[in-house]
Amino acid sequence: MSIFVKITKAKGLKTLPNKLQKKLDRRIENNALRTLSLQSDLIDFSSNDYLGFAVDKKIFDRTHQLLKEKKAFQNGATGSRLLSGNHHLYHETEKILATIHNTEAALIFNSGYDANVGFFSSVPQKGDIILYDELIHASIRDGIQMSYAKAFKFAHNDIYDLVKKLQHHAVNHKKSGTELFEVYIVTESVFSMDGDSPDLKKFIEVCEDHQCQLIVDEAHATGVFGEKGVGLLQELKLESRIFARINTFGKALGCHGAVILGSENLKSYLVNFARSFIYTTGLPPHSLAAIQSGYWALQSSSEIEKLKDNIHFFNQALKIKNLESKFIESNSAIHCCIVSGNEHVKNVALKIQKNGFDVKPIVSPTVPKGKERLRFCLHSFNSKEEIGEVLELLATFVLD
Repeated sequence: MSIFVKITKAKGLKTLPNKLQKKLDRRIENNALRTLSLQSDLIDFSSNDYLGFAVDKKIFDRTHQLLKEKKAFQNGATGSRLLSGNHHLYHETEKILATIHNTEAALIFNSGYDANVGFFSSVPQKGDIILYDELIHASIRDGIQMSYAKAFKFAHNDIYDLVKKLQHHAVNHKKSGTELFEVYIVTESVFSMDGDSPDLKKFIEVCEDHQCQLIVDEAHATGVFGEKGVGLLQELKLESRIFARINTFGKALGCHGAVILGSENLKSYLVNFARSFIYTTGLPPHSLAAIQSGYWALQSSSEIEKLKDNIHFFNQALKIKNLESKFIESNSAIHCCIVSGNEHVKNVALKIQKNGFDVKPIVSPTVPKGKERLRFCLHSFNSKEEIGEVLELLATFVLD
């Protein structure tokens, strides 16, 4: 007998308030309505599972075995980490992460979103300044909106605009009588909707010259760049010159959660003041074991080299098929073909999907109007034949 009770449709539910319904209607009119769809059986060119770790049975089995070895026979954390949820796997995993990422301390959050909201809502103080890249992730923007600091954007990856904005706002701050203040500069090592990267060395030089604090989100660099996937900052040997790094596990690591890397004092501050850390139930032991297993796999995996080979092959194929001018330049796993207009980009994506390839359209308002795009996520498990075929289809649909 099924344990599930048959659920009948509820009657008499209130309709959506007019203001909310109008917002939904506008999304429909603009062909921008988001909906939830089930995972398809198409060839994957859309997921963030860059190394195939999310479906790797060895990692799955290793996680299960680790839980048995640690006698972690529980399904949930039972509470926030400051109450009952701080089980021993947390301390063990954070020590491992601090060692691998060459930093003093690591603090695990439930997700990259929680980490960014927690950091930016609590660290910059009233009177401080935040300068952020105009294409920064929504989670960082949300955290900034919750902060009491003043925030200003600079042009994407534009070091000259950053310096101009930095000098302008610093002078204005001093004129207003605000003498003691911190300046926080925020960027990503790989941008999620463009796949490109800033000149991190120059960003650090600017921060050091102007005594600013630099924060870098490495969500899409973790597991892709650096020896054994440690990230782009460590590949460039710049990690010791950064105030804070945010690395996430839901992309190339194939599991869930995120970590903020920095000093012991920063960790202590976040434990005391980051509300998205304080007021939430901790991750279950399984999630912590999965993080450890993902990093264990990175130590001996050949998947990173396979991914890099596919990235190189993809970029060469763009030149051969005369598609290079349609794409934003990228050496990461994310490659974006600009196809303007929500309806147009959705139609092209649908044609490619009908031919067996899962390529997703990115529409406005997620990206600026006129910059709609097809987002190709490359993986270590994509074959050269698959890459060639999907680009052949793309050329047929966008160049005809």
